[in-house]
Amino acid sequence: MKLNYSIFIFFLLTSSIRAQQIKVLSNITEEPISGVIIYNVDKSKSVISNLNGEASLNQFSSDEILYFQHLTHMLKKIEKAQIEKVNVVYLEVITQDLNEIVISASNFEQQERDIPQKIINVSEKTIQFVNPQTSADLLESTGQVYIQKSQFGGGSPMIRGFSTNRLLITVDGVRMNNAIFRGGNLQNVISIDPLSIKNVEVILGSGSIIYGSDAIGGVMSFYTQKPKLSYTDSLEVKANTMVRYASASNEKMGHLDFNIGLKEWAFLTNASYTIFDDLRMGSHGPAEYLRNQFVSRLNGDDVMVDNPNPLIQKESGYNQLNVMQKVRFEPYNSLSFDLGLYYTTTSDVPRYDRLIRYKGSNLRSAEWYYGPQQWFMVNAQITKYSSLSNLYDKAKVTMAYQNFQESRVDRNFQSDIRNIREEAVDAYSFNLDLEKKISPKTQFFYGLEYVFNKVMSYGMEENIATNNVIPAVSRYPNGSDWQSAAIYSSIKYKPSTKFIFQSGVRFNHIVSKANYKENNAFLNLPFESSKNTAGAFTGTAGISWSPNNIIQWKLNASSAFRAPNIDDIGKVFDSEPGSVVVPNESLKPEYAYGGDVGLKLNFNNLLVFDFNTYYTYLDNALVRRDYNLNGETDIIYDGELSNVQAMQNAAKAWVYGFEGGMELNLSKQLKLTSQYSVIGGTEEDDSGVESPLRHAAPNFGNTHVIWNAKTFKMDVFANYNNELSYNQLAPSEIEKDYIYASDVNGNPYAPSWVTLNLRTQYYLNNHTTITASLENITDQRYKTYSSGIAAAGRNFILALKYSL
Repeated sequence: MKLNYSIFIFFLLTSSIRAQQIKVLSNITEEPISGVIIYNVDKSKSVISNLNGEASLNQFSSDEILYFQHLTHMLKKIEKAQIEKVNVVYLEVITQDLNEIVISASNFEQQERDIPQKIINVSEKTIQFVNPQTSADLLESTGQVYIQKSQFGGGSPMIRGFSTNRLLITVDGVRMNNAIFRGGNLQNVISIDPLSIKNVEVILGSGSIIYGSDAIGGVMSFYTQKPKLSYTDSLEVKANTMVRYASASNEKMGHLDFNIGLKEWAFLTNASYTIFDDLRMGSHGPAEYLRNQFVSRLNGDDVMVDNPNPLIQKESGYNQLNVMQKVRFEPYNSLSFDLGLYYTTTSDVPRYDRLIRYKGSNLRSAEWYYGPQQWFMVNAQITKYSSLSNLYDKAKVTMAYQNFQESRVDRNFQSDIRNIREEAVDAYSFNLDLEKKISPKTQFFYGLEYVFNKVMSYGMEENIATNNVIPAVSRYPNGSDWQSAAIYSSIKYKPSTKFIFQSGVRFNHIVSKANYKENNAFLNLPFESSKNTAGAFTGTAGISWSPNNIIQWKLNASSAFRAPNIDDIGKVFDSEPGSVVVPNESLKPEYAYGGDVGLKLNFNNLLVFDFNTYYTYLDNALVRRDYNLNGETDIIYDGELSNVQAMQNAAKAWVYGFEGGMELNLSKQLKLTSQYSVIGGTEEDDSGVESPLRHAAPNFGNTHVIWNAKTFKMDVFANYNNELSYNQLAPSEIEKDYIYASDVNGNPYAPSWVTLNLRTQYYLNNHTTITASLENITDQRYKTYSSGIAAAGRNFILALKYSL
């Protein structure tokens, strides 16, 4: 009996001790925060959180007020009795200026001020205020990422003169770029639901050390919401629902997300469905953008129809569904398991820029659309903290499977032949990332990565009169694969709070294999298979130096690369009317070498200037050039005599630019911000001829006047874009004259434009938020550079959010 009583007392004591062991987490990343000083009012008692963010509060009494202090987080004051209910404390990240927390630079938390590169960080609060229709629109709202749109269901980012497969997209640490990411404009970013995103980080410039191939011009890292545990024995349920309407596209959107939190388990469900009708353009602008005619099929025949309202861009609407399910299991404070399931699909998406091409007096295409763009991902992550290991303080294993499905369907005006090409990619990836603090001044990051892609591709011709379907040349060699293996390491040396040095290296080995046997029935290539092997060694080094509280300098030099993928090596497609691209097995990686310098001037947070300048040299650039196939420079493709082209290492390019930003805090509620980007670039082919760089966007910027009170926020802002004259357009853009306005000489050019906009948000109560915007108030008719579809005209957007 005495023994049982002792056991009972021991159980009570240990339970009490455990109840007073709390965990301190970041409100942004929900990662543990080490080094948090916890103290009482008179500072007679204190404790510091350990590597796992844990601290014991045994020495404090229940009625004491505790203070939580950390360099990169806001000071928090809370009564101990309140903490005992949940055993977890969330600290708010200081988002002003130099103290932002970013993950993308090393896959682990770092202060933004420590990183020698320019990184844009978009928070969850900003995303909710911006209320973007797609993730492409979210990137565009930063004012430093330019977005091109071939069609309404699209959005291809441009960063510092680079685009498409020279930029990298990641979702929760997993690369979205796959073996068929092309050099033409890409639309994959719209597969990411903006209402599932917790924050976005955009690295401006090279990111090859951490991310490998493709990360030449920048890295866009999307971090979705995480399941939240209750950390207690009680069940915690939170839910949000949202509806939105936009007038320019008659958009109707519905969204629901809910979180179920237990002590060790948490579940998060997120779903959105959006219907977009045909987009209305503005009233004031170039007449060339009007949609005067479209093709309709009547009584089995294609006929030209006059558009009753040329401002309505007929055949541009589409629908989209996004679903995400996450599970988190945290058996110990130092160990967590995360599983994410992501699924996105669209309806058919009309390729608007192809539907406005004329051939003589008639439109060239009766049909041209992408089939449903589908993306599915399973992402499993294991995170382990250890203060005892000699190898790591934090280790993260990420294993993912992705499936991409897309297709292209087109039919010429008054033709019975419908061309169908379907593609699918299975993508498998494994990442191991580790962090180790070698000394109080030195941190070491290292890891390895393996990626494998399998490409399936099929081509068909369907006779719509007879319903007969026959095989045709596929877009890619069916059954081809692409794989990459890499190791990397980087070091961060911080001898003082004023000076930080970071450097890293990475080695990549990439192998791609393709079999052209099926396509040789149509192309008669001089080879039946190919194997492309490439090794790439890249490095970076940079410093961040703050000689005083006003000035911060950032200097960085880096190299990056892009290895040929299946799209480069084996693609067959019509690049433009009258041209066809064919496979080329003899390709090598392209390399980029560059540097950037940044200067931030912070006058006591009242006035902040942020300047950056950069220069990049691209060598061995992969570009599309004229080619011959078995000595022939022209072949029949989709029933049309076409000029033969292929991807070749036939150019080099120079990209340079300047970015300037300003923030003026006029009061606690009112501030003025402005951002402007100047971009230049030239490309030189192997014959020494120079021409403007295709993806160097026009100079662009924005200015915002923001009023932010407790329950009401208002933003009056202007977006502006310089002209690109005929002589400033790349040759490949001049050939697409049907998407441009005409100058006084009848040549294509991209006019300048300015839009005036208003955005508001009102917190009706703790549960209800109303967001209302009026975009393009003056109803301008304009296109972003290289876009096929005109941007929305005057657009009223209203969203209602209800939270439980």
